Amino acid sequence: MIIVNSVNKIPIRLTIERWMHIIQRHPEMLFEKDKVVETIQFPDFIQKGDYNTVLAIKFFKKTPLTSKYLIVVCKEINNNDGFILTSYFTNKPSATREILWKH
Repeated sequence: MIIVNSVNKIPIRLTIERWMHIIQRHPEMLFEKDKVVETIQFPDFIQKGDYNTVLAIKFFKKTPLTSKYLIVVCKEINNNDGFILTSYFTNKPSATREILWKH
């Protein structure tokens, strides 16, 4: 298990179970765990997600696909605990979601 602090200073867990979920649904993520950690710690911005989640978003010039945004969907349970639900690459983040934080 990996634990990193979000920009809100909340410890965010990436469990083995969640990592297996991510790479099974998004095989291009297999060797991208460092990018997931970097996106949690140093996002370009954070958007409000569905069901009380937050989306940490960071642009990467080089990915297994092409240049893409990485979306890491997290649940911040309280000030001392949170976890990653999933992560995936996309061409561009949603233009309609509320921006909660921007670098």
